[in-house]
Amino acid sequence: MDRKSVVQKHNPRIDQIESLAPLSIGNSQFGFSVDFTGLQTYPEMYETPLGTQSNWGWHYSKGKHLYSENDIEYQTFDHYGSNIPYPMKPGNKEEAYHWLRQNPHRLQLGQISFLFLAENEQIIDINEITNINQELDLWSGIITSRYEVDGEEVLVKTVCDPTSDAIGVYVSSTLLQTGRIQIIQSFPLPDVSHNSWDKATTLNWDHKERHHTYESDHNDYVVHLKRVMDEDSYYVRWEKNGASFTHLDTHQYQFVPPMNKTEYSFTVSFSPEKTANVNSVADMMEASQQYWEDFWRKGAFVSFEGSSDLRANELERRVILSQYLTAVHSSGSIPPQETGLMYNSWFGKAHLEMHWWHSAHFPLWGRADKLNKSLQWYATILPIAKKIASRQGYLGARWPKMVGIDGEQSPSPVAPGLIWQQPHPIMLAELLYRDNNSLAILNQYKEVVFESADFMASFANWNEEEEVYVLGPPLIPAQECHRMEDSKNPPYEIEYWKYGLETAVKWAERLGVAPDEKWLHVVNHIKRPREKDGVYLAHENGDNTFSEKNHDHPSMVAALGVLPGSLIDRGTMKNTLLKVNEEWRWDTAWGWDFPMCAMTAARLGEAELAIDFLLMDAVKNTYLPNGHNYQRPGLTAYLPGNGGLLIAIAMMIAGWDGHANEEYPGFPKNGKWNIQAEGFQTYI
Repeated sequence: MDRKSVVQKHNPRIDQIESLAPLSIGNSQFGFSVDFTGLQTYPEMYETPLGTQSNWGWHYSKGKHLYSENDIEYQTFDHYGSNIPYPMKPGNKEEAYHWLRQNPHRLQLGQISFLFLAENEQIIDINEITNINQELDLWSGIITSRYEVDGEEVLVKTVCDPTSDAIGVYVSSTLLQTGRIQIIQSFPLPDVSHNSWDKATTLNWDHKERHHTYESDHNDYVVHLKRVMDEDSYYVRWEKNGASFTHLDTHQYQFVPPMNKTEYSFTVSFSPEKTANVNSVADMMEASQQYWEDFWRKGAFVSFEGSSDLRANELERRVILSQYLTAVHSSGSIPPQETGLMYNSWFGKAHLEMHWWHSAHFPLWGRADKLNKSLQWYATILPIAKKIASRQGYLGARWPKMVGIDGEQSPSPVAPGLIWQQPHPIMLAELLYRDNNSLAILNQYKEVVFESADFMASFANWNEEEEVYVLGPPLIPAQECHRMEDSKNPPYEIEYWKYGLETAVKWAERLGVAPDEKWLHVVNHIKRPREKDGVYLAHENGDNTFSEKNHDHPSMVAALGVLPGSLIDRGTMKNTLLKVNEEWRWDTAWGWDFPMCAMTAARLGEAELAIDFLLMDAVKNTYLPNGHNYQRPGLTAYLPGNGGLLIAIAMMIAGWDGHANEEYPGFPKNGKWNIQAEGFQTYI
């Protein structure tokens, strides 16, 4: 395959202001989004915020230890005679509750913009910028922006250094000769809006006294700025290359490139500690070209060129762009937030039940190293997860749902009640192991796997009368619209409990140790999900699944699709999937629901239906010109949708354990699909 031509065919090309779809560059630890100018010049024109974010840049309003989990109220829920505490409601500790929910929050590290001036030194109106022509070259990771300002052409190339949290910018224009192109660095308020996750996306330029910016070093070549916010700080380093430097406002600085030249380059780096050296723009571009060529040359690849199905090119576009976006935004050293390094959603925190959707595709696509980076983080927060389990009277480690970099559980009306994130580290570790059957992986993750399994076995409750184990209540299933007190034995969670504990048993056997007897007992006695009228319900008490609760995630189908379905009747699941297809309120679904349903269809031999799900015409299955999976206003980038698509594609191409020996088992055999694929790992 000519991978390069397939990749570059889908380079995002912009010829107007795409308010929902700014382009982004990054290296998995740092991301930078730009408007059509190649910087962040007109953020007010973009619904999607123009972000500069990192995995290390976090802030605690008024200090790290203002509140702890001991300062909030807990509500108790009965779990078969035990009162289990959960931090679900503010109660009389509203300030502490909301502070812990919002802190730490990921920082917007700063905004870098152009200032364009007319000959009379007045600011150019955006309407005087014409002939926009911008392209992100996926093969090199370089954004090239061309446009005319007051009739004069401007060329900008923007790149992210693969080895440091820095950008390089090259500008070419005759406007430079007379100082009519200037660069502005601005720093917003680090705090987030109180009590509302969606307002956290908006940059706040008020309350300048709440943070400080200092010139820590300044000479003819370099400017170091130190940012201080309560107990947190970081540095910004400008390699200004002859530009003049002026302090404009409390948190705003101006750089004017040297005049009488038509070309100018500069670099800006962001770091928790002061840095001495940064690569030049030329070196960054060379490194970026090599980095992204290596990315595309290595690992799995698929092309649908030559297909007669009219949807094939769009599916290929989504697949190519999703690989780029998840590499930039979802492959760092910590589990990503749902908007990656674009901008803050839910205060910049990760949702660990989404980590699987972000990252499980990496080993399936031959890029196991990119999952390994974030999976290691679980070992660092293992003491916190064990503390959560112990507080509730369980064994092992209970992984939190919504977390910042510190790994502490966030109080929430929903998050603490979820359980389906619990087996994720087990499956993710298993996918890493399957990549090369490495004993090193078994030793690296055995504690995470075994402690996860200990909680799962402890959480399952033995029903003496039926002689089975049951899950909940209390719990909230993946379909979050169900009450804690009512939810019992949701199919996905039941099947996932069995798979997770079976896998933990396999890990013990591979390591030559005896598996825990409780794990085996739960595996062999867990209750099968309930069905009614030939379909599976959202949970055992969910008789209203298809009458009142046919919205949000149809997660019951994941029990045979995402999972092998050892407890599932195939005929019943087929009925369920068809009913979901016809009766679900798809406007309420989420981006990963579409690939989830496609995986179920594939396992059931319904390949045509699998493609229909992947390309369903639904708002939350929209993939914007930049490749991001749009959900709704305020959530215009949703990486779990991109990752889910890649998981489904890998499964549909390489198959799954025990599938019939056929090529590309998840794709229709109708003669309309021409598939060239290589390098994929078989799914579970």
